[in-house]
Amino acid sequence: MRPSKRAVDELRPVTLERGVSKHAEGSCLVKFGDTHVLCTASLEERVPPWLRGQQRGWVTAEYGMLPRATGDRMRREASAGKQSGRTQEIQRLIGRSLRAVVDLEALGEYQISVDCDVIQADGGTRTAAITGAWVALRDCVEWMRARDMVKKQEVLKDHIAAISCGIYSGTPVLDLDYAEDSTAETDANFVMTGSGGIVEIQGTAEGAPFSEEEFGQLLGLAKTGIGRLVDLQKMSIL
Repeated sequence: MRPSKRAVDELRPVTLERGVSKHAEGSCLVKFGDTHVLCTASLEERVPPWLRGQQRGWVTAEYGMLPRATGDRMRREASAGKQSGRTQEIQRLIGRSLRAVVDLEALGEYQISVDCDVIQADGGTRTAAITGAWVALRDCVEWMRARDMVKKQEVLKDHIAAISCGIYSGTPVLDLDYAEDSTAETDANFVMTGSGGIVEIQGTAEGAPFSEEEFGQLLGLAKTGIGRLVDLQKMSIL
């Protein structure tokens, strides 16, 4: 039995609330159960120096956790003078995931920066961030389209969402909360497109190695979960 009493293939309650930031061109407050992440997409009329003159844009991301996102107060990374390796790895993952579904030439010479700030953490912050970031990015692109800043219709080629899976007490389960993630024998994060393409898989055995059969079960759960998340994204932008 899972600590949350959920079925093995059951997501936590998920909500995607758009337009929560007055100033950002796109924003979304995403909740995966007790994990809450504020995603804001900001348009910048510039591109990185190495992209100048190439007639295409860029999408990047930053990620951070507020000091009381967890049970004990964490020191702000800014006060330490540098980001942790974990933070850098997660924000690079978010950026890669978003760029996988963006036509950078159709975007034009603009940069969209997506900030993902964890307000409350209960496992799966990176997967929630990716799922909410797509909604914020999509609204930023629509903001641009309303002002004739992009000409092509398909700047966004597909949806992108992410979910965690793991082996908990010997059983493959979907969408780990902290109680499961902290004791799971195996945990993995899956990033996939709405059409089922795999963008990235991160999987780690915390105890005994997992088998190919178990990996297949985790992948099957991830496909199910991401399908539901994409449906929620579609409903949120109606």
